[in-house]
Amino acid sequence: MPIMSNSTENKHVAVFAFPFGTHTVPLLNLVLKLSQAAPNCSFSFIGTEKSNAIHFPKPHIPINIKPYCISDGIPEGHPLANHPIEKLNFFLRTGHENLHKGIQMAEEETKQKVTCVISDAFVSSSLVVAQKLNVPWIAFWPPMSCTLSLYFYIDLIREQFLNSAGNAAFDFLPGLPNMRVEDMPQDLLFFGEKETIFSKTLVSLGKVLPQAKVVVMNFFEELDPPLFVQDMRSKLQSLLYIVPVRFPILSVADSTGCLSWLDMQGSRSVAYVSFGTVVTPPPHEIVAVAEALEESELPFLWSLKENVLGFLPTGFLERTSMSGRIVYWAPQTQVLAHDSVGVFVTHCGSNSVTESLSSGVPMICRPFFGDQGVAARVIQDLWEIGVIIEGRVFTKDGLLKSLKMIMVQEEGKKIRDNALKLKKTVEDAARPAGKSAHDLKTLLEVISSS
Repeated sequence: MPIMSNSTENKHVAVFAFPFGTHTVPLLNLVLKLSQAAPNCSFSFIGTEKSNAIHFPKPHIPINIKPYCISDGIPEGHPLANHPIEKLNFFLRTGHENLHKGIQMAEEETKQKVTCVISDAFVSSSLVVAQKLNVPWIAFWPPMSCTLSLYFYIDLIREQFLNSAGNAAFDFLPGLPNMRVEDMPQDLLFFGEKETIFSKTLVSLGKVLPQAKVVVMNFFEELDPPLFVQDMRSKLQSLLYIVPVRFPILSVADSTGCLSWLDMQGSRSVAYVSFGTVVTPPPHEIVAVAEALEESELPFLWSLKENVLGFLPTGFLERTSMSGRIVYWAPQTQVLAHDSVGVFVTHCGSNSVTESLSSGVPMICRPFFGDQGVAARVIQDLWEIGVIIEGRVFTKDGLLKSLKMIMVQEEGKKIRDNALKLKKTVEDAARPAGKSAHDLKTLLEVISSS
């Protein structure tokens, strides 16, 4: 990793997190990389009290990263305080004035003026903050990299939505053929009264992001279609790819015994099931997953929230106690890297996809919202390292079919081989001589010249 201790001395970078879902993790991982490469540069990580509490204080956070808390915008006692979309709207509604309060706190404590702003692209009002400070604005893109294209072709996507069935393929996104309206984030398809602050923010990104000094992708350029990369570079001032941290900052001890259980299983024999920290499938799909796992007779590890255990079929836990293990949490990066895991049943969140790619594990995809539909389409049709669940909804027969195809049948061999090939590509991309190392150096130069 390049060290630029002198050129970044006395620089002060304000970092704005989008404090929802798993957006904060990859942004903080990027800042960790930058802080290690630029130890004399100060990084003020600005989020909400709730989001910052997850990550700070932690012993591995360097002293040149300090957290600051701003308002989440939610009125005290508001009945929609826990509504998944309203929480986003409340925060975004606070605008650049709320963000600027974070800047003021950071500058007062550090006695340093902010010289650069790095922000999750979804916090687009941070551009106004950077403009008022007359400093560079660097936008970070944590969703699946190829979804960036959508925000430059919204009019065509909406036209397709109005004029065709959801499963009709279209090919006007450069490098991304066979996309379908059903793959698109629903927020992009909202019109008129259905529009929210969040959906309006997303729709504006095609006009906002070209104003960024740099857009940073949390992915591997080597895995993105060249036509897509070329198209994005023609629309942005600068596009850099910095590979995700292989073992994330949230890795902790194996408190639920997953890894020791996996040690006792055969190579590539286990089906790992997890839908992340945000998504919970409806009860009938939980039942379908359970029935398919039981009938498949495959060893399985299922990370399942405690509050939905009651939806499991009667007697399921007892009948599968020898072949399966259900835990409320799993150290996912280490689980996917374990030799015994042969397939990942996933919602296709960007962090989960990246971790699965890095470990060469094929995926069975059940997308729910956001960028997950596009991710699933890329996994199945572009990379050919997984399949979308039949009908895009879990049924016993549909999941059984996918499990057998990937884990047992000869036709799944191509998928398994492709997954291992991409793992090698990812490993090569992360090497010191790779494109990512060069792009990290370029990003540090932007920060140092601010």
